[in-house]
Amino acid sequence: MVAGLSVTIVLAATLLAFAWHLHGRSAQPTVPRPEGVPSNLSNYIVNLMQLSPVPHRAAPDFTFTDQHGKTLSLHSLRGKNVVLNFMDPHCTDICPIVSQELIDANHLLGPLAKKTVFLAINVNQYNRSVANVAQFSNEHRLSSIPSWHFLTGSFSSLQASWFNYGIAVYAPSRSADVQHSSVTYFINTRGQEEYLAAPQVDHTKKGVSYLPAVKLKAWGQGIAQVVKDLTP
Repeated sequence: MVAGLSVTIVLAATLLAFAWHLHGRSAQPTVPRPEGVPSNLSNYIVNLMQLSPVPHRAAPDFTFTDQHGKTLSLHSLRGKNVVLNFMDPHCTDICPIVSQELIDANHLLGPLAKKTVFLAINVNQYNRSVANVAQFSNEHRLSSIPSWHFLTGSFSSLQASWFNYGIAVYAPSRSADVQHSSVTYFINTRGQEEYLAAPQVDHTKKGVSYLPAVKLKAWGQGIAQVVKDLTP
């Protein structure tokens, strides 16, 4: 379902984000500003987010169960801005960082938050229960976002969504850490992909994940500003 130019952009961003996730690198190369990114974003934020426009294809649909046990499909969200991520409910690395960025973005959106939905699809095949995604949502305060949905389902349906969105997942065993690419899709009110971003994280010498406050704040601002650009 992923073809042509869209494949090239998605896989390039995915592999770059996956490399940062595995090796703890947060320093991005300075690259020319991509054409088509929102003009309301500074060059610093565009480069920090590795933000790129993508062809306006229909975002692949999916139907999963969220942390409340409710069934939700992407198609049912037409008319809303959608910020889509892929997370591990047992992650102690980049997912908690992204969680804070989403909370900040939701706050910065103000009234527009009511027209925006924040989604994450589970990448942990061994922890797929509603209880797993609910616990993560509560522990990291994602439940404070009214439109937050942490989605999970059967292994085969999750695999299909990973494939459709170019997400690399490596989970060698139940006890091993899940290694996965971290990308953020921005989907417009017509259900089309518009932008792709690549979250990142730093690590201390002891391997503890973090992101400097200035970058954390900038990410929240960037997400909010992209969503504002999406709004008709």
